[in-house]
Amino acid sequence: MPDLTIETTPIPGLLVVHLDLREDARGFFKENWQREKMVALGLPDFGPVQNNISFNATRGATRGIHTEPWDKFVSVANGRIFAAWVDMREGGSFGATFHVEMDPSVAVFVPRGVGNSYQTLEDGVAYSYLVNEHWRPGTAYPALNLADETAAIPWPIPLAESEISEKDLHNPFFADVVPMGPKKTLIVGALGQLGRALQADFPGADLVDLAELDLTDAAAVAAWPWHEYELVLNAAAYTAVDAAETPEGRRSCWAANAAAPATLARLSEAHGFTLVHFSSEYVFDGTVPEHTEDEPLSPLGVYAQTKAAGDLAVGTARRHYILRTSWVIGEGNNFVRTMRRLAEQGVSPDVVSDQIGRLTFTSELSRATRHLLDTGAPYGTYHCSNAGPAMSWADIAAAVYELSGRSADDVHPITTEQYGAGKSLSPRPASSTMSLAKLRATGFEPREQLPALRDYLAADGPA
Repeated sequence: MPDLTIETTPIPGLLVVHLDLREDARGFFKENWQREKMVALGLPDFGPVQNNISFNATRGATRGIHTEPWDKFVSVANGRIFAAWVDMREGGSFGATFHVEMDPSVAVFVPRGVGNSYQTLEDGVAYSYLVNEHWRPGTAYPALNLADETAAIPWPIPLAESEISEKDLHNPFFADVVPMGPKKTLIVGALGQLGRALQADFPGADLVDLAELDLTDAAAVAAWPWHEYELVLNAAAYTAVDAAETPEGRRSCWAANAAAPATLARLSEAHGFTLVHFSSEYVFDGTVPEHTEDEPLSPLGVYAQTKAAGDLAVGTARRHYILRTSWVIGEGNNFVRTMRRLAEQGVSPDVVSDQIGRLTFTSELSRATRHLLDTGAPYGTYHCSNAGPAMSWADIAAAVYELSGRSADDVHPITTEQYGAGKSLSPRPASSTMSLAKLRATGFEPREQLPALRDYLAADGPA
């Protein structure tokens, strides 16, 4: 019996699948769609949600060339067809064509943006296809005329002798076709420190903040066109760690850090987009010197608990990356800018010396995100910070002071207990240092934090 095999074609992403068809006197049996086997051989894990069957009564029935905005897995239940495809996507492969004769032993994976057409070579052919988005009334998409001379599809049965719908007879020719653009990227929390950095590495992304899209508003979520996106970057978070311990802060923190990521995870499953979520080392209690991705979660305060809940929710989405980070520094109010300002004002601050970790510059976190996506790194959780020896907050403050022309001795180290005396504070992990081994294994080398700090201060200018 033939083995299941997959072959490529001149159209990028268009794959021909030769099925294991088992025949005997009664007829045949085949596994028309077998996710585990096919994905292992290189078929995209495209997540079909709808199965359609087109019955064609007579030989010569011809349909296409249709470029629906979703992936398809096409096959025939009986008989034979001549099938043809035209790449209608923006880019260098626009206009590429491929055709093949199909019987029940052949299936084809058709990526979004590739025009699909076929002609029946026998009477009574049932044409079946899986799609990874539900059909929506009024969906507009490019189409190409079956007789287009540029595509030059060699139809076995002349089109003049074929059964073609009135609509398909009037499809445009290549000169009038607008290529289909790729699905889009959405940055949620685009106005925050990280959201601003992500904009540099994901140009052209749609940008939203709470004013444009409230993920806790069911009506707003339902109205958003999620099917238009292939990637959602969730840079939104409630980060007021101490305010999260108040009744009002607790509700807001759980909504932003747990409920919203859970909504995005559900939407990722429903619409097939990749979800990137940014988390925190606060999901750990800080009792081990260096945190690895598989360390059990052990959050201390409310903020930490909500971030841990968000991690668990995002982890339910098949196409997800969670980037846990620490001590984030970017464009906006942050510890480094505060220390620079105090240095320039002649202040000698008391700074905690028994909380240890590494800075994460938002540009570095964005660069790591781009790397994971571009290299197709396995989905899952990755720790990301700048590299170099772990330091305390006091060590970092001292480095800022020196780079600002002040003495490191002008920073006074104190303990967390001393800092918290008389204050209502959320507990902090003593160790925020994370292992970067898993991220490095993907080929990404994080930049050391002190050179990055020097460049950040030089670019930032006076406070």
